[in-house]
Amino acid sequence: MSGQMCWLSSSNYQGQLILHLRERSFEPWLPYTACPQHKVPDYLIPGGSKGWSTYQKLRQAGWTLIPTAQAQNAVIRPEVQRV
Repeated sequence: MSGQMCWLSSSNYQGQLILHLRERSFEPWLPYTACPQHKVPDYLIPGGSKGWSTYQKLRQAGWTLIPTAQAQNAVIRPEVQRV
């Protein structure tokens, strides 16, 4: 299965960009930590990107990276996408 990935900020991580996932383009973005079927353990690197190891796994599996600005637009203005 191919899904979509993007890097969005999260209040749980003090605004740090973390990996978000969705299996279909019409679904909402979810933090990778909410997707146990796709998540792999993070690398133990202080200050490392949250979700980087999951990103690498899913990228190899054919998932698509969506630019942050494009994903933020969909989060902030979802009604525009329905028109």
